[in-house]
Amino acid sequence: MALSINDVKSGLTILVDDIVYLVIDTQHVKPGKGAAFVRAKLRNMKNGNVQEKTFRGDEKIDAAYVDERKLQYQYSSGGMYHFMDQDNFEEIAVNEEALGDKKKFLKDNLEVLGYFYKNDTLNINLPNFIEFTITHTEPGIKGDTAKSGTKPATIESGAVIQVPLFINTGDKIKVDTRTGDYIERAY
Repeated sequence: MALSINDVKSGLTILVDDIVYLVIDTQHVKPGKGAAFVRAKLRNMKNGNVQEKTFRGDEKIDAAYVDERKLQYQYSSGGMYHFMDQDNFEEIAVNEEALGDKKKFLKDNLEVLGYFYKNDTLNINLPNFIEFTITHTEPGIKGDTAKSGTKPATIESGAVIQVPLFINTGDKIKVDTRTGDYIERAY
């Protein structure tokens, strides 16, 4: 469906040059001379890059209907990550490139949101905070603050993050999946 520039609003998903974008912000401009136009800030739904684009008054913009599904992570094999659709119980395989760095925070039965356009996986969104168990870390030495009070620790998904010195193997912690930072101890 073609949209006019007046229909372009924040939160809308559009198709520009066969790439699906999410409209983050728009600014309608009506100059004293000439035709009106819209300056939009767009986020690429596949790789997350943000760019600005200007749409002239006579341009038609295609709407992209993005399907949001609740998925549950099952397992990985051969560079593919397998999820189960929570509504119809179908298995969906997503390749490593589509996940990017998010793959290091996947753990069994984790519920995520998947975004699809014409059955093509655009993006997988993890919860902002996930609890993990520390599988390995060196014991912290009391009074050792020469290294700014953090040490590397391996979590159950295999990722290595920096944690405070008082965290030990077997402790449960909360991790921010957007940055990969330790947040707090989980109980």
